[in-house]
Amino acid sequence: MYCCGRSMSFPAAAVDTGSDVKLPSLMLFPHNFEGTQEHCVAALARVERTDFLSPMCIGEVAHVSAEITYTSKHSVEVQVNVLSENILTGAKRVTNRATLWYVPLSLKNVDKVLEVPPIQYAWKELEEDGKKRYEEQKLERLVTKQRNGDIIFPVFNPEPYTVGYSQSSLIHLVGPSDCTLHGFVHGGVTMKLMDEVAGIVAARHCKTNIVTASVDAINFHEKIKKGCVITISGRMTFTSNKSMEIEVFVDADPFVDEPKERYRAVSAFFTYVSLSKEGKPVPVPQLVVETEDEKRRFEDGKGRYLQTKAKRQVQMQPLTQQ
Repeated sequence: MYCCGRSMSFPAAAVDTGSDVKLPSLMLFPHNFEGTQEHCVAALARVERTDFLSPMCIGEVAHVSAEITYTSKHSVEVQVNVLSENILTGAKRVTNRATLWYVPLSLKNVDKVLEVPPIQYAWKELEEDGKKRYEEQKLERLVTKQRNGDIIFPVFNPEPYTVGYSQSSLIHLVGPSDCTLHGFVHGGVTMKLMDEVAGIVAARHCKTNIVTASVDAINFHEKIKKGCVITISGRMTFTSNKSMEIEVFVDADPFVDEPKERYRAVSAFFTYVSLSKEGKPVPVPQLVVETEDEKRRFEDGKGRYLQTKAKRQVQMQPLTQQ
């Protein structure tokens, strides 16, 4: 199954990365769920690591295409490509790629996950590769859930370059414009808010221009309903010479007519780089870790950084114009 769409960016200099993060999640895909025998809605469950390969400039046209590449019993993997087109020259380039996982929820009972009709694969190897990706993301989601007890507490009079010095939070009341027709927050809206908080953390730490380099897997643990108050919190976890890793949580408080207590809805890691006034990467001030938990998170972040760096070196290949 394959579909595509386009949108227009309007004048200034470059598109806000939060909007670039949001685009893939808003892409609808025409998979037929009639086999479920119930009306359903596709809920975003996870966004795999997304690398921002090239900036999208204002005034360019964004082309977003999506294709279903794997189905398990209860989930759908969708591969999304975003290209930008200079409408004056016709030149196109890939700006980012992402893999998204959706689950079908019953409209009669949104807590009920329905079965997904299987797709037909051109080759057996495609199904086997898809199953491997499915098992890997399932295991990573389980590990992430085990970390979800973490809370970011305010720090008074923090020293520069410490975790407490740059940590930031944003509180947002979920309104109708944030939600689907069924009253649940669009995944892309949440992702944009998370990117804004991560950007504030990065800017506070290095006091320079900053830009999103990549987003590690974003896990949507629970749905967020209209009327909830969400708190988006971010903290620095790791710095290399030219990049910063920021952990971001989204906690939801049912505000009206809900007996449910505050819960962790979404979590992710964002990577930012520091830029000079000329737009060139510059060294990042090193993070000062003080507590044992901060030291543990720093080592975990270093492990993710080295793992990503090794994968990039192996998979490095020239981007072909599409």
